[in-house]
Amino acid sequence: MTEGFDVHTVRHRLKLKRDAGHSSLFTNQDAVACPACDEPFAEVFTTEKRAHSFQPTGSMRFCVVREDGRTLLFTHD
Repeated sequence: MTEGFDVHTVRHRLKLKRDAGHSSLFTNQDAVACPACDEPFAEVFTTEKRAHSFQPTGSMRFCVVREDGRTLLFTHD
């Protein structure tokens, strides 16, 4: 696993779908690798909130990365 995931470094390869200030959702437009499994991810959800609720669809596979001050959820098709 790499040290940290810098959204700003790969921002030109992602599409912002939603931004609520404390959380954001991006779509992977260019096969950026997931820092947990090194495979391209479909979307990444980032949040600074301590708790967040969501409902995955179907048999979605996902990876979770915890960093200082935020949690990242990477979904895979």
